[in-house]
Amino acid sequence: MRLWNRAKLLAAYLGRRTRVGALPVEYIVETTAKCNLYCPMCPRETHKQPKEDMADRVYERLITSAGQSAEHMMLIGLGEPLLDPKIFERIELCDRHRVFTLLSTNGTLLDAAATERLLDTKLEHITLSFDGSTKESFEFYRKGAKFERVRDNFVHFARRKAERGSKMQVVVQMVRMERNWNEVEDFTRFWRAVPGVDEVRVKADETDLMRPDAAHAPQDWSHPCHYLWRGAMYVKHNGDVYPCCQSYNLGGSPVGNIGTSDLPAIFNSPEMVRMREAHTNGRAGQIAVCSNCRTAIPHPVLVAGSLLFHGRTVRKLLPWVERLAYFGRWSGLLRPVDDQRQPKPELVQIKQK
Repeated sequence: MRLWNRAKLLAAYLGRRTRVGALPVEYIVETTAKCNLYCPMCPRETHKQPKEDMADRVYERLITSAGQSAEHMMLIGLGEPLLDPKIFERIELCDRHRVFTLLSTNGTLLDAAATERLLDTKLEHITLSFDGSTKESFEFYRKGAKFERVRDNFVHFARRKAERGSKMQVVVQMVRMERNWNEVEDFTRFWRAVPGVDEVRVKADETDLMRPDAAHAPQDWSHPCHYLWRGAMYVKHNGDVYPCCQSYNLGGSPVGNIGTSDLPAIFNSPEMVRMREAHTNGRAGQIAVCSNCRTAIPHPVLVAGSLLFHGRTVRKLLPWVERLAYFGRWSGLLRPVDDQRQPKPELVQIKQK
């Protein structure tokens, strides 16, 4: 079923079809809108969020609808996943439908007890977000968090993962911004030495809050955005569905609600069809949310490649593809935004044995 679903998505994307007889392979699912930090680069600071979790019926309807075609669910959003009291049960439900799960956490709640509970689940990938190698930069970007406590939580988690022989993929990630711009070397040196860390990643800031002058060049829109075919679709805690996370962050409107509409109808809603038509005709820049998007646009070759393999394989290959696309002989296969205020961002990914 999943292989056939990917084949239909690939045919629709390459054929530039605006209606798709398949479903996305990837979803971003905001199981909670609650967070315990203030981060100036986070869209929740301009999009005020209620202190609410996703209702069971909404989550179960999504998993049931997508369970035969989805390959991974990123259980993240504008909330901290560990504030969701049912996060462990949600991971288990995905596993029962053979959908693998990913989390990203700010680490403030990743104590010893939470560590053991997470390692007991079938979670396949976790990103430990740590934006800086110094107390000053980290606590500027993660207001409300304590540098030493979060660092110790992450080190403990990674070491326990190694001690238990868990196969969970552990990534420590820093978003490179103005105040931590020169900390990459110290950051990678420290986390590369921690047992249990599989990858150290430094990525560019893809929000519009800290880089208001960044923008895609007109020629970037010659390639349709893969999000409109492959996903990831973004599902808010209240069931509202958006074409991608950026479409919500940039003030777009939902294309449906999974609590009241069927997933295939949402995926081929009039607005989704309209957006695909604009992208296939080189007019994506005329769509407000797309014109302000900061996400790098992959070449169709990369999109096609991402649909030839299962999502688990794509996730494992992604660090190598990004390195080649940004710096190697495949340069140009990813089109990042043009930011004139800073040096060109260096994307760093170090594989840990």
